[in-house]
Amino acid sequence: MILLTGGNGQLGSELRHLLDEQGAEYVSTDSKELDITDAEKTMAYITKLNPDVIYHCAAYTAVDKAEDEGKELDEKINVDGTRNVAVAAKAVDATLVYISTDYVFDGTKKNEMYKTDDQTNPQNEYGRTKLLGEQIVQEVMEKYYIIRTSWVFGQYGHNFVFTMQKLAETRDQLTVVDDQFGRPTWTRTLAEFMVFVIKEKVPYGIYHLSNDNSCNWYEFAKEILKNTEVEVLPVDSSKFPQKATRPKYSVMDLSKTKELGFEIPTWEKALEEMLSSIKK
Repeated sequence: MILLTGGNGQLGSELRHLLDEQGAEYVSTDSKELDITDAEKTMAYITKLNPDVIYHCAAYTAVDKAEDEGKELDEKINVDGTRNVAVAAKAVDATLVYISTDYVFDGTKKNEMYKTDDQTNPQNEYGRTKLLGEQIVQEVMEKYYIIRTSWVFGQYGHNFVFTMQKLAETRDQLTVVDDQFGRPTWTRTLAEFMVFVIKEKVPYGIYHLSNDNSCNWYEFAKEILKNTEVEVLPVDSSKFPQKATRPKYSVMDLSKTKELGFEIPTWEKALEEMLSSIKK
């Protein structure tokens, strides 16, 4: 039996569809069905269900809001909620799959990819709470997978791809920052890896999963809008000040994941497949 938290989110929705395709038996929850910030209710729910695997996709992801008005909720969901899920998972001897972020790194490396064991140093509240979540999982659990990802996009929910397409409907020119580098991640690729680690019983620990190749946001936008008449222009991130500090360079090393035999498509190919699937 599989338990999925945050089942209605961008990643959770993708994972549900993948599990449906595979005929897997699972229970998907959202905050109404399972309030992970309530320790007693979380323990009661999970012990009653007694799952073998918990995909923990529930998270507070409003990065800029987390800097001020959302700070309390960010901590409550990403730290306390993760602790509650981990403690309950441990109680029923379930394997926990926890999704983390490239924002656990400070982005100061110059053209050298971040490895799974590199020094963490989050520069914003969201990254700080996700790192605390990682540490809690490691402290509480023995059977866990921590999967760090970045620049997530997919057909469910809000993301950069849809934002660019929406802006392109009413503008003939867009400016996008070109001084922040990372790896885009298709939710489908991430969901497939989440299922892969369980199915293949790979060694427990921390993994990085994004699509292959790297880019900056400007290059990502250019690829998204390449079949439109919209002109995309590069601009320095200082032109778009944000509350939360973003890493300038957060390209994560994928070698540990590739060594498992998991095939990772490039982000360009993933984007093409995702956009094609929406048109069908």
